[in-house]
This record gives sequence, C-alpha cells and structure tokens, in this order.
Amino acid sequence: REGRESPSAPTEPAAPPPSTTPGARDETKDFIARVLGDTEDTWSAVFKAMGREYHPPKLVLFRGAVDSACGQASSAVGPFYCAPDDRVYLDRSFFEDLSKRFGAPGEFGRAYVIAHEVGHHVQNQLGITQKVAQLRGRTSEARSNAISVLVELQADCLAGVWGHFAKQRNLLDPGDVEAG
Repeated sequence: REGRESPSAPTEPAAPPPSTTPGARDETKDFIARVLGDTEDTWSAVFKAMGREYHPPKLVLFRGAVDSACGQASSAVGPFYCAPDDRVYLDRSFFEDLSKRFGAPGEFGRAYVIAHEVGHHVQNQLGITQKVAQLRGRTSEARSNAISVLVELQADCLAGVWGHFAKQRNLLDPGDVEAG
C-alpha cells in the first residue's frame, strides 16, 4: 500500500506528537504506514492462500512511555506487540536509535522491526500465542525462557516471509538483504 495509510490499521497516537511545522509531512509516520500496509497486503494474501482471513493489527505510535493492555511500557522496552489488544506499539525514538546507537541505518532495518512485531500478531492470529502461554504455564522457568526465545525466532522468520514477498515486489533496494 505504497504511499497511503491502511484504512484497517489506523494509527492511534498514545501521546501528542512532537510539534512540527503546520502542513509538514511526518516522514517517519508515512514510512511506518507504508510498511504496515505492505505487511497487511502480504499477510492477507498468505492467509487467503490458507483459506483464512487476516485481521491486521492496529498501530500505536508513542514516544517515552505508553499504556497498553499488556501494562505500561517505557522507551527502554522498544517496539512491542500486545496480544490482548491486537496492537503493535512503536516508539518513535527507537527508530532514531537504530541508526545512532545500534549502527543500523537505512529503511530496511526499520521495516524489519515493524515486520517482526507484525510477526507476533500473525502468531496470535494463528493461535500460537495462546498455545505458548498454556505451555509456559506448565513448565519450568528455564524451559519457559527457552520457549520465549523460540517465539522471538519465529517472529523473525515471519518477518523474513514478509521480506521475501517485498523482494519479489521489488520493494527492496540492492544491499537491503545480502546473501551470506
């Protein structure tokens, strides 16, 4: 959905946006909306091929801290997905930190973070989140932690599925994904 916000995945600001010049474009918000729209297109097609319907998450942009159905989170948490309210929470300052603190400049790194959080939403839609919660409740702390790692790796894999389709649609620039 290049160039437009997804109507079924509205942005819900958690705090007033930083002051900008009236009429100025918010490039970060536009970028996030484009990526979220593209993940919606990807997962809608994948789910349709499975005979299912994809219901996209809602997006909440915040800076500093935010309240969610999963509790209060600060910027230290970074981007996250909250299954009880089906929302992807993105801290705007995280995207600034990606290039400054973590040395990950460019659009693909930012897009991949969004796709990873959407991957958690896909897990929720497929019932994986609920099964994992049940399993973690019946196991040791060490095993529960190992399961959490597997959930994160699967969300990375699901982000890679989005990346695969984005590459097929020529949305990636040379060097975004390098063969190793």
